[in-house]
Amino acid sequence: MKNLAGITDEAGVDIDTQIRVTQELGWNYLELRKVQVGDSEAAMIHDIPDEDFEIVVEKIEESGLEVSCFSSAIANWAKCVTQPFDASWAEALRCIPRMQTLGTQFVRIMSFKILEDSNGNELPIASQQFDERAKRLRELVELFGDAGITTVHENCRNYGGLGWPMTLELLNAVPGLKLVFDTGNPVFTKDSAQPEPRPMQDALEFYERVKSHVAYVHIKDGIWSPRTEKAAFTFPGEGQGKVPEILAALKRDEYDGIISIEPHMGSVFHDPSAGQGAPEAIYSGFVEYGRRLEKLIAEA
Repeated sequence: MKNLAGITDEAGVDIDTQIRVTQELGWNYLELRKVQVGDSEAAMIHDIPDEDFEIVVEKIEESGLEVSCFSSAIANWAKCVTQPFDASWAEALRCIPRMQTLGTQFVRIMSFKILEDSNGNELPIASQQFDERAKRLRELVELFGDAGITTVHENCRNYGGLGWPMTLELLNAVPGLKLVFDTGNPVFTKDSAQPEPRPMQDALEFYERVKSHVAYVHIKDGIWSPRTEKAAFTFPGEGQGKVPEILAALKRDEYDGIISIEPHMGSVFHDPSAGQGAPEAIYSGFVEYGRRLEKLIAEA
């Protein structure tokens, strides 16, 4: 299927594995996040040494595949808006020439971590320093736009993912910013637009509210446990992410962009403890995830 991709470090961080799993699925694109080359230490695609990046480029060109997106760490949940902007700005500057070399159109960013009080409770929306977040994102979008790159914001655990009203607020404040909509993130994210006790977000409602801004899609699914306050990630269509319904809506809306899988079943980028399975099982699970997505798309 021509417009399918995957965040392939979830099949294996080595670049050879990431290429192999994409070819096994018969897809044209891979979405790069964390990469390992040979015996080098794994790192974000925008952080690996130049010599390792040259090897990545050579291998991808030889494979005939393309890179649909840099799933960057720019302005993500590990960076605070109250801290200097230097780290995210430097990541952006490293991204641009590498994306241009690979001919990559999209860069995924976020809108900084959620501010909390000393007890770990989310501060009110009015105290989340929205103006500073928007200012920084405007600078990033302009920087990437000048390089011919489309910046897409993910509805993850950051300001722009707290609820669809916050997403739209951010889009209105940052001209040129588009969305990468993730079906699974609403499953484990409370709706901060609602009064306490806040319900979890509804993935389909979220999509319907922001669909006109969606330029890229991530497929993830899971089931939220109120008892453990954690999500158990599932194959697509088996959780609460309303994946079949959203795929049907995407077809209805004539979406023709990339659909990229981020299973979180064998490994989770921000939770190393979740990646303790055998490499072969993680790899085969990624392939199975992709096959199930293909089936759901056909059924949609």
